[in-house]
Amino acid sequence: MAAPDFEQIVDAHYEALYRFALSLARSEPSAADLTQQTFYLWASRGHQLRDAAKVKSWLFTTLYREFLSLHRRDSRFPQADLEGETADLPAEGGSIADSIDGATVVAALQQIDDVYRAPLTLFYLEQFSYREIAAVLGVPAGTVMSRLSRGKALLRKLLLQGTDTTRKIIPMESPPMPKGGTQ
Repeated sequence: MAAPDFEQIVDAHYEALYRFALSLARSEPSAADLTQQTFYLWASRGHQLRDAAKVKSWLFTTLYREFLSLHRRDSRFPQADLEGETADLPAEGGSIADSIDGATVVAALQQIDDVYRAPLTLFYLEQFSYREIAAVLGVPAGTVMSRLSRGKALLRKLLLQGTDTTRKIIPMESPPMPKGGTQ
């Protein structure tokens, strides 16, 4: 079986990588840059990967490491954000009712520290297993589980501070196991 070519890999993983980058970087331009950098690194170093089944894990791990590298650099050399420019952006299409709950959750997720936000995003949005998250983040599976638990509690607390209607968004019981549901 031939290894997938670059275009197949981009088609298969771009959307999920971009969502993960957006959850980490909190801005669309930064997320696009992180995603592009990840695919650039794949184009230059991907041939070194021996097991084609591990492409997805390699891409997510690489993106996360690039994010950490940029985060460290930004903390040493901070940049000023241009606030107020969002008023000129066009409104998103779709139902307002549909976007309120999602926007509320995304806004609350963005307030959570990176340590908890990354595992939450990988688990709930990308449906990674505990082992896959542990491999991407470079931490033990037990650490992933505790970060998910703490992150979920922080997210629930933020959402409950907003309105009582947000209780429907984050259930109090444990989530269903993702595909490959081993811990």
